[in-house]
Amino acid sequence: MTESSPDFSTTGAVRPRFTGKVEWAETFQPRPDVRHVLFDFDGTLSLIREGWPDVMIPMFMEMLPRHVKETDEQIRKLLFEDIMRLNGKQTIYQMIQFADRVCERGGQAREPLWYKHEYIKRLEVRIQDRVEGLQMGIIQRESLLVHGVIEILENLQERGMNLYLASGTDEAYVKREAALLGVESYFNSHIYGALDNYKNFSKKMIIERILQENDVTGGALLGFGDGYVEIQNTVEAGGFAVGVASDEANNGSGDFDEWKRKRLLGVGAHGIIPDFRDADPLLKVILGE
Repeated sequence: MTESSPDFSTTGAVRPRFTGKVEWAETFQPRPDVRHVLFDFDGTLSLIREGWPDVMIPMFMEMLPRHVKETDEQIRKLLFEDIMRLNGKQTIYQMIQFADRVCERGGQAREPLWYKHEYIKRLEVRIQDRVEGLQMGIIQRESLLVHGVIEILENLQERGMNLYLASGTDEAYVKREAALLGVESYFNSHIYGALDNYKNFSKKMIIERILQENDVTGGALLGFGDGYVEIQNTVEAGGFAVGVASDEANNGSGDFDEWKRKRLLGVGAHGIIPDFRDADPLLKVILGE
């Protein structure tokens, strides 16, 4: 993939001008048949939970048995790789992985669901000020939305696209936070999140449902996400996948989070963006307009 210049053309015609960074796969082909658009939530649309690894990793470090002479930095790296490899899947999978780590080190692991509930409790403390600030109108919604989100949702809605939201975060919290950010109306009843009975939900299952219920092939699907799972699932279904390599700690910077960028490229993203500042030209290129 290469970073495109303002006059980059995918269809033989000069495309609309981009103001920010964008990358396209060398095998890029426009998808004029797209009618259904799936979004991830945290890190793709919402920044309410920005910094969540700074809750999960310290919790795991407290509870993980140590090898002799193992340093904090070595433990932190191991746990970071574990949790980010599963980013985009339901939170419970990170807890299952952690429980396995405890057992392989000779420890007595708790049930993964216990770890999940403990993590959620700690994360709620971290984001409490954000949630309350939104509820009271002290914090502006735009500050906790990935840059340009409203513009792309409006654009897609005006085009008559069907929009879906699927998150590895528990469904009750996804619906709460989508409402706080004022984006729930774009998705109507199509907001999905993790369940304690985790086998009853996955992003792959949501994609399969979208295709089956609408009697369409993957060519009708466009997916946006900052985690490898939704990108991989979209690609495997034959859809067009856009990796959102959002720099969550510096919203609006226009820079890629390089760790995300490399990870998303590695699972076959057709395009990479740092945010949605170029919503209109982005969609025109994807749709071949």
